[in-house]
Amino acid sequence: MTSAFTTAAAGFGTGLSLIVAIGAQNAFVLRQGIRRDAVLAVVGICALSDALLIALGVGGVGAVVVAWPAALTVVGWIGGAFLLGYGALAARRVFRPAGAGLDAGGEAAGSRRRAVLTCLALTWLNPHVYLDTVFLVGSVAADHGPLRWTFGLGAALASFCWFAALGFGGRLLGRLLARPAAWRVLDGLVAATMIVLGATLLLGT
Repeated sequence: MTSAFTTAAAGFGTGLSLIVAIGAQNAFVLRQGIRRDAVLAVVGICALSDALLIALGVGGVGAVVVAWPAALTVVGWIGGAFLLGYGALAARRVFRPAGAGLDAGGEAAGSRRRAVLTCLALTWLNPHVYLDTVFLVGSVAADHGPLRWTFGLGAALASFCWFAALGFGGRLLGRLLARPAAWRVLDGLVAATMIVLGATLLLGT
C-alpha cells in the first residue's frame, strides 16, 4: 500500500515538474528577487494562488470520481494523454532548444502595489495555470484515492519551494537560469517525470 510520504513525494515531483518552465510568471518572480522588490508579497501570492487552485482541482476532480467512479477511467485517460504531451514538448526542447534562458531584465515594478497587481495578473489571467493545477494535478491526485489530498499537499509544497527559491534566491539563481543549458537539464527532468506519470495513468486505467 502506498504510504502518505510516498504520495506526498509524488505530488511534490508532479507539482515541481509542472511549474518549472520558462514563463512570464517565473521571470517576474526572479526579477523581483534580484531587485529585492516586494519579494515576500510576490512569493506569497504565487504560492497561495497555486495552493488554492490545486485544492480546487483535487476537491473538484475527486468529488466527480466519488460521485461517478467510472470517471476515474476517463480522467486517467485524458490526464495521461496531457502529461505525455507535456513530456513530449519538454523532450523536444531538450533536443531542439530555443537558445534562450530566463530573462530577468526589464523595468522594475516601481511599487509594492504595482508588483502585487502584476503578479495577480500573471497568475490568474494565465490559462495554462488552470490546466496545470486544476486539471492535471487534480486528475493525477484522483488516481491516489483516499490519499489524493496528501498528493495535493505535496504539489502545493513544491510550488511554495520553487517560488521561494526564485524570489529569495534570485540573486544566486539569476545567472544560472539565464543559461540555456540549465533549462535543457530541467526540461530533461520534466520530460522524464511527465512521461512516467502519463504512462502510469494510462496503464492504471
